[in-house]
Amino acid sequence: METNSQICVVGLAVMGQNLALNIARNGFPVTVWNRTDDLLQSTLARCEEGYQVFGAKTPAEACASLAKPRKLLLLIKAGDPVDTTIAQFLPHLEPGDMIIDAGNSHPDDTDRRARDLATKGLRFVGMGVSGGEEGALNGPSMMPGGERSAYDELAPILTTIAAKVDGAPCVTHVGTGAAGHFVKMVHNGIEYGDMQLIAECFDLMQNVLGMDHAQMAATFAEWNEGILESFLIEITARILREQDPDTRQPMVEVILDKAGQKGTGKWTSEVALRYGVPVPTMQAAVEARYLSAMKAQRVHASKRLAGPTAKGPVDDDLLSALRDALYCSKICSYAQGLDLIAAANADKGWGVDLSEVAHIWKGGCIIRARFLASIQDAFRAEGELPNLLLDPQLGGFIQQHQGAWRRVVALAVERGVPVLAMAASLSYFDSYRRAALPQNLTQAQRDLFGAHTFERNDKPSGEWFHHDWQ
Repeated sequence: METNSQICVVGLAVMGQNLALNIARNGFPVTVWNRTDDLLQSTLARCEEGYQVFGAKTPAEACASLAKPRKLLLLIKAGDPVDTTIAQFLPHLEPGDMIIDAGNSHPDDTDRRARDLATKGLRFVGMGVSGGEEGALNGPSMMPGGERSAYDELAPILTTIAAKVDGAPCVTHVGTGAAGHFVKMVHNGIEYGDMQLIAECFDLMQNVLGMDHAQMAATFAEWNEGILESFLIEITARILREQDPDTRQPMVEVILDKAGQKGTGKWTSEVALRYGVPVPTMQAAVEARYLSAMKAQRVHASKRLAGPTAKGPVDDDLLSALRDALYCSKICSYAQGLDLIAAANADKGWGVDLSEVAHIWKGGCIIRARFLASIQDAFRAEGELPNLLLDPQLGGFIQQHQGAWRRVVALAVERGVPVLAMAASLSYFDSYRRAALPQNLTQAQRDLFGAHTFERNDKPSGEWFHHDWQ
């Protein structure tokens, strides 16, 4: 059957359904297919009058419905399901057709799939999509990578359905190869860090400042009017106002303190190790989730391991210090993520523009925040900026407010409240700003027990020496 659809959405769980409806609402004929009929029918049932949506029963029927060159937009769980789905459609595709993987696939898998499909004359686009189900329906942030020509063909659809900030769509050709999925992976790593930093503020508010949920909600709402304005701060205020309909207790207090994860934060940490880029804030956030999963052990340990018992008054301005500490930590987290993107881009030659990355994160996505405009400005002003901490505005804020940041971390340690991500951010800043670190001792140890040699600070770089420690 020929319907001349412009694109086929494959995989109709929440994200796939909502993206398909977004495409149809914006006037593009779209085909939809799912391996089970129930989600196909529920998608068709949500279509409004005027939507041009064709429900295909088979991959063959889906491909026959598409204008050439065909475009398949996959919203499939990462890993083997993506390969399985591609294999189902391959017999019905022709050279020049395009497959867009819009799930959270690992960049290594994206590279492999692009190579394999290129041998068949097919084009492959790895595209990160952020914004959750609401963003998918009303305007997500999208991060497509791959061939520029493929993006140019997709642009009429993507720029129309994307979130808009100041009239500009939150989508761009991120770069060649697996750049799209790499940038999305790092986006999610930063998201982990943001969420953990906010959780640590919540913990300090509740267990050191003694604030109730209404006070905390009001504080986060107030913070959302200033430099910390962001989607995650906004929803934190909403969450803290919510009551459980069964117990009438604050909803957050009836939720078990075991955080789940789908792997993208862990991938960010692993890839950062591969590139030798420090990302301690994101790493701390991943570890915090692992620690939260050890619920039974933590309950047992709480009965045997005592923390500090001293309690006393806190500074009257601690709340404003906490706000500044959160912003300083957030700057460090983004600095780490963008540094990782820059390192991978230098290695792969993708052509990523960090100012454009900041732009497409300004709307639609989970980490959208006011201060992304400052990040965009920083990289526009100095395209080769080595690190976000060196930007006069953002680095200057940290310099000016580091006293508050240190006071918050010190108080947390004194009171036994874990601040894994906030302390990691502070240590990152302190390490980065110092001309000399104690790793000269580390090198001496390595040379003593393993003759690993060392460089001398009074000799040219690149000359290696061994000392007879006897």
